[in-house]
Amino acid sequence: MDLLTLSQGLDTIWIVLTAAMILLMEGGFALLEAGFVRQKNAVSIIMKVFVDITFGALIYFAFGFALMHGKDSGGFIGLSGFFMNGDLSHIKLNVSLDTYWLFQSAFVIAVISIVSGAVAERINFRAYILFTIAMTGLIYPIAGHWIWAVGGWLGKLGMLDFAGSAVIHGLGGFAALAAAIFIGPRIGKFSADGQANIVPPSNLPLASVGAFILWFGWFGFNSGSTMSATNGSIGHIAVTTMLSAAAGGAACILFTMFRYKKADPPMVINGSLAGLVGITAGCAYVSDDVAILIGIICGIAMLLATEWLESRQIDDPVGAFAVHGVSGSIGTIALGLFAKEELTSQVGQGYYGLFYGGGWQLLGIQTLGLVVVCAWGFSLTWISLKIINRFVRVRVSQDEELVGLDVGIHGVPAYSQEHDFLDLEHLKQERPH
Repeated sequence: MDLLTLSQGLDTIWIVLTAAMILLMEGGFALLEAGFVRQKNAVSIIMKVFVDITFGALIYFAFGFALMHGKDSGGFIGLSGFFMNGDLSHIKLNVSLDTYWLFQSAFVIAVISIVSGAVAERINFRAYILFTIAMTGLIYPIAGHWIWAVGGWLGKLGMLDFAGSAVIHGLGGFAALAAAIFIGPRIGKFSADGQANIVPPSNLPLASVGAFILWFGWFGFNSGSTMSATNGSIGHIAVTTMLSAAAGGAACILFTMFRYKKADPPMVINGSLAGLVGITAGCAYVSDDVAILIGIICGIAMLLATEWLESRQIDDPVGAFAVHGVSGSIGTIALGLFAKEELTSQVGQGYYGLFYGGGWQLLGIQTLGLVVVCAWGFSLTWISLKIINRFVRVRVSQDEELVGLDVGIHGVPAYSQEHDFLDLEHLKQERPH
């Protein structure tokens, strides 16, 4: 076996393994969201995650990948590679296109899962399927082309987004915000005077396990983006990922103890996730101490953003916008301030942050790219939901929401007690039509 064949084999194993780690994050999303919502809506969370994986993978295979990574047209969109056929010779990798597609498909599935949490407990299942098709087949692939594809206009300007703080989390977070505003708050979430009412999560231990699975998968998310098993920065990427997540969680523990006099478990869970989101863009480009700083800022900003949303009567049951939209934005901008020349030069970018003597160029590019991508995610989500709502009601009926989506939409509760075990016929007769 020659060295080239060995290198290709190692890279293939590495990318498939990290893709599997990212796909495992769907289990994390399922547990996290099911734990944060009420018991009567746990099954609906699981069903939406299955939509993410099944429809998301199929649509991305059919045309999402082509629009994102196909042969560039004007820096805006790809126009080859539909159903993984046609000319994709411009993609130069040490692995097969099938391997690359698998890794990229894991990313697109994660994007739609961000939106899932923001509309939990009140979105029509059929409408969610249609929106999943729009997100995985159009909204995300086009934005991804701008930054990551050969010839994408933001990538050509020099925008840095190593594993997707902007193109995955910023876009997904602002799409989640648009969806949450469009669909409106849950019944009873806000009082007539505008005060937010607490909707207790059904199972915080379950949510915490979900967060730990997401944390584990994030090492694949970030380290796998090297696209090479022999890349010397893998260890550094893993360390910055770990430190930022730890700092985000620790910051929320201390901040909630100071602010509320008690450590707030949901905020601590989301604080660690915020740190993970924030470091995703710069995990390969910033130092360890900056990774800690990013985690702290993202954790506290997430908490303040959550409070701001409630003050505006915007209902986001799992904190999708605060975790992904806000922290993704912070992480993207942080690169314009803290990217180190010796780290960015390893990937041939040649740009470094303002605080390291790099001037305003990279900061300006990062800001431009962030604004464009987030505006695209917000506006296209709003337009998509408006169109979908003309054909399929986006929000469930009041009766369906009150009885719970598990019974009202899917016809089965998540948890059955012994005294009413499998009393499904009665439940089906009682559910509204």
